[in-house]
Amino acid sequence: MKHIHQLKFSLKTIAILICLIGALSCGKVNEDCNLHTYANSPDQTFFKSHNGSEEESHGHFILSCSDGGFLQVGETGSLKNSAKILVIKTDQQGELIWKKEFSDGTINLGNSAIEVNDGYIVCGAKGDDSFIAKLQKSTGSILFENTIENGGSDAFEHLIVMNDQIITVGYRNAEDNLNTFFTEGEGFFSFLDLEGNLIQGLSLSSELAHCYRIEQFNGNLFVSGLTENASDYGLLKLDSTGNILWSKRYGGSDSDHCFGMDISSDGSIFLTGHTLSGSENWDTYTVKISNDGDLLWESVNGNPRGFKPKFIHDEAWGIKATTDGGCILVAGTGDEYGRYKRKCGNDGDNSNTWHVYLVKLDNYGDVEWQQTYGQVKSDWAGEDIDLTADGGAIIAVDNGEFGFLKISPF
Repeated sequence: MKHIHQLKFSLKTIAILICLIGALSCGKVNEDCNLHTYANSPDQTFFKSHNGSEEESHGHFILSCSDGGFLQVGETGSLKNSAKILVIKTDQQGELIWKKEFSDGTINLGNSAIEVNDGYIVCGAKGDDSFIAKLQKSTGSILFENTIENGGSDAFEHLIVMNDQIITVGYRNAEDNLNTFFTEGEGFFSFLDLEGNLIQGLSLSSELAHCYRIEQFNGNLFVSGLTENASDYGLLKLDSTGNILWSKRYGGSDSDHCFGMDISSDGSIFLTGHTLSGSENWDTYTVKISNDGDLLWESVNGNPRGFKPKFIHDEAWGIKATTDGGCILVAGTGDEYGRYKRKCGNDGDNSNTWHVYLVKLDNYGDVEWQQTYGQVKSDWAGEDIDLTADGGAIIAVDNGEFGFLKISPF
């Protein structure tokens, strides 16, 4: 699967005590595996799964679209054996509308997408070059497609449209171009015109080794990602022309891998990913930051099924701000090593089976609820999340295909 902790021990302890004392907010306790099921956690509405032309497909990004449907982006096939960029569009029930693939016969990466008035703009990499394409909404037909050489092995990770320009972030000069999560490269920032042609590229390598997300707020730009050696979460604030206004780092004494970012309506910034700082193994690590870059709180959570912590990876990839001042994040949770198995109650679950791990944090960073979703003897990992118009969420699930998991309103 993929691949992070800090403090918050007291919050975990409090949550456990609450569950044991009365199950008032957590519902019931599964004594066989110390699993806490929160009574107020949302139900699964549906799960649909679609594949590409290759044996396996892996999605990385999901978008809740204006027509009520969903768009997911990733790859089909193996990176070492000519993976193809895969884009899948479904209706609001997760039923397939169209799929589109891009390949140049080498390494291809599908990283993210945005919706604009007349299409979806998708970005990633083809071969060793950054890739961008615009697709027609109803059919997936190509409106434009372009590759850009930014230096060495490079890719676009994420993009926005602002001031009649496409602004992208990613990396160049990757040392590990087969790693879709941290390439040991140099952070890079690009301005493109609305047809995907390069206007200007700017290096952010002094601050970030891998830019992962970009958002805008009040005319300024915020870029998040991984610092050198993936040691800390990195966050930059830039003006509309790309000048750095400030640069901040967040994390502990060990590796902190930042992948998800969202900005709330009041300008608060949420970052998530996973950490080894102070933990036995990778745990989810989420921070809330003011618009000036001040740390408001941090929250570490993991091992929701109650297995032996040193074997469990809890790897967060996506986050969305919620209207209550909190956020919701999605992760995968499971045993990365295949060495520790334990039946969990009577449902046949064990640590080697990966599940989607969903955590709702309130305005203070405390856990409102957490829940896992999955199938017996079938690996599910949460890759990204977006909110839906009905007050629920849609989750990109890696189950060897592009999984679309709809969660009821919460």
